[in-house]
Amino acid sequence: MTRLTTISVDPIACDGHGFCAELFPERITEDDWGYPIVDATPIPPTLESHARRAVARCPKQALKLSLLARRADGSRR
Repeated sequence: MTRLTTISVDPIACDGHGFCAELFPERITEDDWGYPIVDATPIPPTLESHARRAVARCPKQALKLSLLARRADGSRR
């Protein structure tokens, strides 16, 4: 079984500070008002430390990492 990590944002909690886009530009960009646009594709292990740093430094705690398990047949658990 493969474990996949994804990142998401709580749009209600987010104030659009933009730290996440600065710290994790590989998966987060900003809209015209500074709010994050998150790429929900799984994060490769080489970028997980960047994702964790962005989550840890969000002043509103609006970012969340989620772990998904994927079976060998490709289905999610």
